[in-house]
Amino acid sequence: MRYFTKEHEWIEVDGDTATVGITDYAQGQLGDVVFVDLPEPGRELTAGGEAAVVESVKAASDVYAPIDGRVTEGNPALESEPGLVNSAPEAEGWFFRMTLGNPAQLEGLMDAAAYQAFVATL
Repeated sequence: MRYFTKEHEWIEVDGDTATVGITDYAQGQLGDVVFVDLPEPGRELTAGGEAAVVESVKAASDVYAPIDGRVTEGNPALESEPGLVNSAPEAEGWFFRMTLGNPAQLEGLMDAAAYQAFVATL
């Protein structure tokens, strides 16, 4: 199942592991992504805390952890091809994977329909 935050991150959960990235809406707001600073494996993340930084031609922006957890890997493809965030933000352009520290926090996130309704108000 995929969930979304109001900060425009998505999190796809498979068992006790989740993949995190930014939404198509977010990449469109950023413009061309030129660099991504990913969290190191083993780093503990707290929901709402800074997890990564994405730099575009417009600005640098923080990417926040959607829930608590521990980073298991960053997306190595983004080191050589940060433009994947623009071309495939919700697929190959994922940022990092993490274990779920508190799965109950997923209940506070939006599903796809709720996220689309949220974006429509922006």
